[in-house]
Amino acid sequence: MPQNHPTLILVHEPEKACFDRLVADGFPAERALEISSYLAQSTDLAPEFDELAAACERRSLAFLPVELDDAAATLVKADPETTLVWTLTDGIAYFRGAAAPALARLNGLRTIGADDALFALCQDKFRSGAVLGALGLPVPQAGLARDGRWLAEPPPSAAGWFVKPNRLGSKVGIWPDSRCHELQHALELSRRVYAAYRDDVVVQPYVAGRNVRASFLGLEPETGAEALGIAFVDSGGDFQTMADSMALYGDTGEAAKAAGLYSEPVLEPVVDAQPAAAATIRRIAERLMSGLGLRDVFSIDFRVEADDHVHLIEFEVCPGLPCFDFRAYCRTQWGMTLTNAMAATATNRFKR
Repeated sequence: MPQNHPTLILVHEPEKACFDRLVADGFPAERALEISSYLAQSTDLAPEFDELAAACERRSLAFLPVELDDAAATLVKADPETTLVWTLTDGIAYFRGAAAPALARLNGLRTIGADDALFALCQDKFRSGAVLGALGLPVPQAGLARDGRWLAEPPPSAAGWFVKPNRLGSKVGIWPDSRCHELQHALELSRRVYAAYRDDVVVQPYVAGRNVRASFLGLEPETGAEALGIAFVDSGGDFQTMADSMALYGDTGEAAKAAGLYSEPVLEPVVDAQPAAAATIRRIAERLMSGLGLRDVFSIDFRVEADDHVHLIEFEVCPGLPCFDFRAYCRTQWGMTLTNAMAATATNRFKR
């Protein structure tokens, strides 16, 4: 650069770059593979970069994918008048993608997505839950444990508790026994997570219901929560585990498909079965957009009970765009493939 025509820069952290860095930091290869699987969307979208470039070109927009390690050198040369930065992969601890929107801001570049502060917040489930609770949203109160000791004790729960790593995503560190009925077992899970991943665990009261994913892409800058896609995600069990996730995405997912182990969850519109719950979820999303600053592209996870009671679990500012659920959302809501929806979103930002 400098550029003389509008350019969409997509910054992403590849799985291999993360894997190599974790191994160099002393993680066993098996653990590093599990952790880096969170970045599978980078692996899964890369084969479509040519298709995305073509979709952009049809709209008089240039497309430039940039690996995170090259982002600082690339963005410092970008023209603020003609550049839009889209961060595909996030992270502040094991992953580093949250540096991309900060680098864009440092260089005066416009971005697709939330403020860079939210990239850090959503990667810390305990702090994120505290903020969501302060906004009056229905998030389960959480405890925090590290390597067998409480940093903050969870509330009592007759239904037991659910234990998950604090800073890891994509179901990493979630096992079949992550729902437990004794707090001593929760502490034992915290030892297991710390030994494997060097992470704390969030311990929340278990909430019943079905898993729901709410997806959003603001094709137009003025798009609001009316465009939210709200679907039950049925994976055949009460909750998805790390093994389920690794069988769906990235290189490990490709191996699972080849071995006949691939099983894609079933999506069902919430509004068809529980319209009152769908309306509640839409109101929560509106609150997150106005009060927290979610915009452009995000997803939110919920548990919905049969009586329409809604529990907000967590939000994500870098949803897995090439994942089956977001592709389905683009088809249903916008009548577009993922690449066309991304190109249209970027083009409309430039028009504004």
